[in-house]
Amino acid sequence: MSSLSRELVFLILQFLDEEKFKETVHKLEQESGFFFNMKYFEDQVLAGEWDEVERYLCGFTKVEDNRYSMKIFFEIRKQKYLEALDRQDRAKAVETLVKDLKVFASFNEELFKEITQLLTLDNFRQNEQLSKYGDTKSARNIMLVELKKLIEANPLFRDKLTFPAFKASRLRTLINQSLNWQHQLCKNPRPNPDIKTLFTDHTCATSNGTTRAPPPTNSPLVGPVPMAGAFPPIGAHNPFQPVVSPSASAIAGWMSNANLSMPHAAVAAGPPGLVQPPGAAAFLKHPRTPPGALGMDYQTADSEHPMKRIRPGQPDEVSFLGSAPPNNYSPDDLPKNVLRNLTQGSNVMSMDFHPQQQTVLLVGTNVGDITIWEVGSRERLAHKPFKVWDIKACSMPLQAILAKDATISVNRCIWGPDGSILGVAFSKYIVQIYTYNSGGELRQHLEIDAHSGGVNDIAFAHPNKQLCIVTCGDDKTIKVWDAVAGRRQHTFEGHEAPVYSVCPHYKENIQFIFSTAIDGKIKAWLYDCLGSRVDYDAPGHWCTTMAYSADGNRLFSCGTSKEGESFLVEWNESEGAIKRTYSGFRKRSSGVVQFDTTKNRFLAAGDEFQIKFWDMDNTNMLTITDADGGLQASPKLRFNKEGSLLAVATNDNGIKILANTDGHRMVRMLESRAFEGSRGLSEAINIKPPIAGASGPITNVSGPIVPTQERSDRIQPPISIGTLANVESSRAADVKPRTSDSVDKTKSWKFPDIVDSDQLKALRLPDPLIASKVVRLLYTNSGVALLALASNAVHKLWKWQRSERNPSGKSTASIVPMLWQPATGALLTNNLSDTKPAEASAACIALSKNDSYVMSASGGKVSLFNMMTFKVMTTFMAPPPAATYLAFHPQDNNIIAIGTEDSTIQIYNVRVDEVKTRLKGHQKEITGLAFSRTLNVLVSSGADAQLCLWNIEGWEKRKARPIQAPPGHPSPLVGETKVQFNNEQTHILVVHESQIAVYDSQLECSRSWYPRDSLSAPITSAIYSCDGLLVFTGFSDGAVGVFDADNFRLRCRIAPSAYISPSISSGGSSAFPVVIAAHPSEPNQMALGMSDGAVHVIEPSGSEPKWGGTVPQENGVLPSVPSNSALNSQASETPSR
Repeated sequence: MSSLSRELVFLILQFLDEEKFKETVHKLEQESGFFFNMKYFEDQVLAGEWDEVERYLCGFTKVEDNRYSMKIFFEIRKQKYLEALDRQDRAKAVETLVKDLKVFASFNEELFKEITQLLTLDNFRQNEQLSKYGDTKSARNIMLVELKKLIEANPLFRDKLTFPAFKASRLRTLINQSLNWQHQLCKNPRPNPDIKTLFTDHTCATSNGTTRAPPPTNSPLVGPVPMAGAFPPIGAHNPFQPVVSPSASAIAGWMSNANLSMPHAAVAAGPPGLVQPPGAAAFLKHPRTPPGALGMDYQTADSEHPMKRIRPGQPDEVSFLGSAPPNNYSPDDLPKNVLRNLTQGSNVMSMDFHPQQQTVLLVGTNVGDITIWEVGSRERLAHKPFKVWDIKACSMPLQAILAKDATISVNRCIWGPDGSILGVAFSKYIVQIYTYNSGGELRQHLEIDAHSGGVNDIAFAHPNKQLCIVTCGDDKTIKVWDAVAGRRQHTFEGHEAPVYSVCPHYKENIQFIFSTAIDGKIKAWLYDCLGSRVDYDAPGHWCTTMAYSADGNRLFSCGTSKEGESFLVEWNESEGAIKRTYSGFRKRSSGVVQFDTTKNRFLAAGDEFQIKFWDMDNTNMLTITDADGGLQASPKLRFNKEGSLLAVATNDNGIKILANTDGHRMVRMLESRAFEGSRGLSEAINIKPPIAGASGPITNVSGPIVPTQERSDRIQPPISIGTLANVESSRAADVKPRTSDSVDKTKSWKFPDIVDSDQLKALRLPDPLIASKVVRLLYTNSGVALLALASNAVHKLWKWQRSERNPSGKSTASIVPMLWQPATGALLTNNLSDTKPAEASAACIALSKNDSYVMSASGGKVSLFNMMTFKVMTTFMAPPPAATYLAFHPQDNNIIAIGTEDSTIQIYNVRVDEVKTRLKGHQKEITGLAFSRTLNVLVSSGADAQLCLWNIEGWEKRKARPIQAPPGHPSPLVGETKVQFNNEQTHILVVHESQIAVYDSQLECSRSWYPRDSLSAPITSAIYSCDGLLVFTGFSDGAVGVFDADNFRLRCRIAPSAYISPSISSGGSSAFPVVIAAHPSEPNQMALGMSDGAVHVIEPSGSEPKWGGTVPQENGVLPSVPSNSALNSQASETPSR
């Protein structure tokens, strides 16, 4: 529909409203989709007219359009469902669930199941998340606030929330003007014409007189009609009026000091001491470019060139100012080979390589965590889960939002110019700035309540040679902050939609900022108060990011339209037009495509589960790689500064590091070096000489920000990849001579032996109940509670509460949790066998992904408990045979693999209460089960010390193999054997009292460790840390060993005296850990379920954040990063941004 037709609809809407055709007005609003009447929508929501609410909404968006729309419809239908439950109308609730809410099951099955579970409760407020639900009126008001925010943020409602401003009765006025014009054209106009119809043009009947009558003075419609002579010429009403054309060299005029002779006023005042160069002032004279005019060269008073349009199809006619000569690179220089797989554990939202340390990677996730990786060694140098540093200093809206919903995502994380500082932009209001030192330590520096709504991007800039922070957000503004004190210096307003990205840059001493908004507008700002200097339309008219080549001479942008069409283009700065558009994107991209540049020569973008590469000088795609599969649909990606490494996000919450030849060589050299210190030389090899960043000459900001001083004896000469060969040839001088003692590397250093309580943080959980051996122990997937199953069939649940000391509410050894029991005081107890006491029965337990219910057995029937109420929902599978192990199917929580005491595995469908098949392959009872989504298999282990591999599609047995006996140990082995997949779900940790071992997908043993030396007692339990980089192992003498998962090198031994108080341990027989649980997001936290019934939570001491401290490289580097728990093959369910 043309713009005139659209305006006509608005005129009709005004007319209908003035005539009080209320229902018709809203029907036209809905059918045309031009104007969303928020007041009408509010009235319908507050009145609970849910059918009308949805009907009206459907004129503007559908459920599946985008995540905002989905959330809007979900909130409305959920409220409708809750109101039906609240008035005990179960029939209506079930109808709403089936007809309205089931559509969301395909997007979040667990959430739908949790909503369904509310039907089982007498009052849905028993659900912890709904405990604060008030009455219907207040609930609707609260929901309405959320709906308005979602609608305002939804790009589909762009320009539809404000009714155009024009005078009242505008349609009547236009009709009167038309009638007056028609009357003027009459051959014999009458003084008082009789207007009987608007369906035909007006003409006056023939008059007897010959004198032309004056125009009519009154209108039959709205009273006085303007005099004929007062009407402007018809051309003035032409909607395509000529406009004052700005210069297409607007950007170039300010970046290249063009038109320096142009007369201009004094430079506008900026911050104290800020002096703008002459080119900036000259640039102020350029008016804004009208939409759609990117390819025009407009004539100005200072230009004698005629107006011309750049011919389409020949974009390369315009030479690029200041472009560098061609670089001699080949496609082989691109990093395309997978070098590393890192398990982050939650969805990667943003990445950035350190500007000087080429293998140090900063990562931000959708749960608000940031992690710093040393990708060469897979070591986690630092990890910070999200928390607000000072909640009292936050604005009241932010405090209210966090109190209602504490979930938060990283939108962008980025290093400062010299790597001594980093910034993180979050999805709610704030940015956090950390300082980073050479020891890998992060320190809190600034927390800024920056924007109302989400902070969508963050960058660093150097106006006036002072480091500043540039942010943008949902409040449609760009703000500039002092990086030392956090004071706001500038606020740039002018965008009409949330600002999506910022790109600070400088050219010929002129500092400026490009910004893009989700309405597709690109604007440019100087550091003053004079508003935007340019106004361009980005291809796609939606989410776009901009970036310069490393040398700062070439400007690119990449964006995706609401329809999924993606555009990667190079801009011609001198013309303000698109120079070239790169081809190769699919017709409909899944998500917003991300891109990056490298070596002033190559571009890369993530699309279609692949990485696509282009030569900057050629619009055709150069090559592609899928990085061995497993990438996101539109993967996030980031080059390191040398272009030798490329980090790419995967769809299983991980990161793949791709490398070229230089990248492989650099990592191999780093791995092969031996070090005396902890990390000093490793960083020195990894550091390039300080360089000037994209924002100009860089001054080291670590001086005024970081209050620490480096020791001169630790400073190493900076070395880049170009000098690694020389370093390698001369490294002998840095390394101690090898001796015969160093042949056994495991024994060439003393591992930490933790024997005292002050060497770690340990907490014995409070338990007033009767003590009974803990036989099973699980963290909840959210990490806020611990669930134990004792040998007497009683479950115990400890919950940590949110507080100022623990804002995340996650488990910690620093805060005592509460042993949770329902108000009735009922214990969560399993069904017992009639023939065997609970203590003599095998116990098993499994937790649902959303922590809402638990399945458990202690020799009797398998029970399904509601975790919110501690009530039994159902029981099934009465013995014999009794269940001995439980595991949920990774794709369907209704399918459970149940290991039994008669050596079979039963595949049971809870929904239909039926055993689908029985798997036979073991000789003794089943003691372990583990699913792999990656391999599509089930691995089982039994008391016969045998492993079996089953295909989960047809449930046929692929392979079976007994585990290998240690040297000198009787063979074959027998006894309880446990299995667990690593985070990549390709290798299996096998635990037996005689060993811990890792087997591959073909059941071949790749490495093992047997009890010896100070850890010589039989093994009782072992488990991967949540990141899969450590293995926590318990022993029957009470000791705990922490091993590197890659090579089973012992990092530290924890003696029982370190975590068991002397008053307890002196009571007689020594307790030992029967079972160990690993925290789902804290890789160094474990929980021990003890033989005496106690449960201990253990973490490293505050002075040493990792187990074993810093280990010499020849004995294995300590890698450590948080991720999701791999215990039950549970993937993160948090939706991506």
